[in-house]
Amino acid sequence: MESLRERLEAIEAELEAAETEEDLDEVEAQIEDLEADLEDADLPEPEGEDETPPEEELTDDIESVASDLEEARGPYADDVVADVEAAIETIESGEWTETGEEQVLDAVDSYLEAANEYVDTPSLDGDDPSAATDALDAVATNVGDADPDPDEDADAIAGLVEATDALGQDLDDAEEWDDLTVRQQLDAQGYYDVLDHRKDFPPEWGALKVYEKRGEAEPILLALDTFDSDFMEEHCMEALERMGPEEAVDEMIAMAGKRDKRAIRVLGNIGSEEPVDTLLDYVDADVGLQKVTFQALGKIGSEDAVQPLADQLVADDAEVRSAAARALGLIGDTRAIEPLGDVLDDEGESGSVRASAAWALVQIGTDEALETASSYADDREYLVQAEAEKARDATAA
Repeated sequence: MESLRERLEAIEAELEAAETEEDLDEVEAQIEDLEADLEDADLPEPEGEDETPPEEELTDDIESVASDLEEARGPYADDVVADVEAAIETIESGEWTETGEEQVLDAVDSYLEAANEYVDTPSLDGDDPSAATDALDAVATNVGDADPDPDEDADAIAGLVEATDALGQDLDDAEEWDDLTVRQQLDAQGYYDVLDHRKDFPPEWGALKVYEKRGEAEPILLALDTFDSDFMEEHCMEALERMGPEEAVDEMIAMAGKRDKRAIRVLGNIGSEEPVDTLLDYVDADVGLQKVTFQALGKIGSEDAVQPLADQLVADDAEVRSAAARALGLIGDTRAIEPLGDVLDDEGESGSVRASAAWALVQIGTDEALETASSYADDREYLVQAEAEKARDATAA
C-alpha cells in the first residue's frame, strides 16, 4: 500500500513539473500503470467499520490526480474551432432585435480584429448576421488548417481562446426579442404607431381597433403572437373573426389543429378551402366542436365536406343533425337534396331539425330543392311550414 501511495505522490510531483504535452502524456501513462497495479494489489481490509477501505481511498486520490491532468492539458486548436462553431450556432438560432443585430456584427468585428493577431481572419462582408457567420466559418477553417501546436503555439492558442470567450460573452449580451417586454417588442415593431396618443387603456386595444378598421390583419396577428393576455387574445380573435383575412389562414389552421373553436370560426369567415382537411377531422368530435366545425365547413362551401356532413344527418344528437343540415344548405351542393328530403319526411324527427333541413333546401335553391321543401307548406311545425312557404314562393317566382 505504501509503495502505491509513494508512486502516486511521485506522479503528482511530475504533473506539477510538467511543461509540455509530452510530459503530460508520460504522466498519463504512469497513472494508467498505477491503476492496473492497484487492481492487482492485495490490500488489507479496514480495521474498523467506519474506516474507508485503502483501495477505495487510493482510487479516489488517483481519480483526483487524473482530473488535475485533464485540466493541465490544452488549450487546443480544436477547442477554439468548437467555440467558434458554437458562436455561429448562437447567431443563427438567435431571434435578434434590430439593435441586437448591430451588437452581433460589432461583436464579430471585434473578434476578427483580436483573432487576426494569431490567425488570418476575413473582414465582414455585409451588414446582416449571415455575414457574421460566414466570417466566423472562415476563421474556424483557418484555425483548423493552421493546426497550431499546443506546446510551440501555446500563446497563440491561449490568445484565440481568450478572444473567442469574449465573443461568446458579447453574443450573450446582444439583445434578442425575448429580452424585451411585450410592450417593448410591439413598440419596436411599430405596433403603436397608428395611435395619436396612448391615453386609452390599454393602448394595445386602441391600436387593435384601428388596425381592424383599416382591415390590416398582419399587426393583429403580430399582437396575437406577442400578447400574454387572455383579454387581448380574445379581442384579437374577435377582430380576426369579423375581418376573415386571408393572411390569418396558416396561424388559424395551427390553432384549429389544437381544437380551438375561435380559430375554426375565423377559418369559416375566411372561406379558404385550405383548412378543410383539418376541419373534417372534427366531424365526429364532441357536440360543441362539431357545431362550430359544421358552420365553418358550410361557410367555406367545400364539396369535400358534403358527404361527411350528410352522414351526420343521422347522428344521435339533434343539435348535431340540425347543424349538419344548415351546413349543407350553406354549401349548396345538390347531392344534399335527397338526404335533406329524407330528414323532412321523417315524422319522428324533431321539429327544429326538420326546419333546418327545409331551410337548407331553400338555400340550395334549385327547382328540385325548392319543390322538395314546398311540399311541406301545410306541415304541423310552424318553422317547417314557414320555410316551405318560402320555397313555394320562390318556385312561383
